[in-house]
Amino acid sequence: MNFFSKFKFCPSCGSSKFIQNNEKSKRCEECDFIYYINPSAATASFIRNSSGELLVCRRAHEPEKGTLDLPGGFADLDETIEQCAIREITEEIGVKPISINFLFTLPNEYLYSGLIVPTMDVFFEAKLDDNAQIQANDDVEECFFLPIREVNPALFGMKSVRKAVKIYIDAQKSEEKKKYFA
Repeated sequence: MNFFSKFKFCPSCGSSKFIQNNEKSKRCEECDFIYYINPSAATASFIRNSSGELLVCRRAHEPEKGTLDLPGGFADLDETIEQCAIREITEEIGVKPISINFLFTLPNEYLYSGLIVPTMDVFFEAKLDDNAQIQANDDVEECFFLPIREVNPALFGMKSVRKAVKIYIDAQKSEEKKKYFA
């Protein structure tokens, strides 16, 4: 997919002589401004209850409306990625986590207003207070806990989240095997 197909004019001088510079940038032939496409930072968090079930959310809006997701979203300006994860969890399920731990990152593409936005999705594992009362808010239609064995990655709409859920479940199974054979 060509990320630059919608960028027709130089954002600096407005010239229509805004040409492909390389696979990562466009350059203006009038003012020499170079625009690089870089991923936007986003978070998603794995949250499990005391029974080991995974919190899943159903997307209330496009893209991928109605599919499963993890609590998360885009980082704001002047916000650390950890602050983003905490804010997004709080906004989407109505509860502030008591801790978060970084797990891994995956690249993704997010369709927004007809434009494919490259993202770098940062995955965390978050803990909630055992008495936390979750509720669907913001971009979430509903949220609920599922036993890990019932979590199907194919039901998650976003490509990176689908892959992350599979990685996470496989790691959990591996940990269970280690405990069983220890």
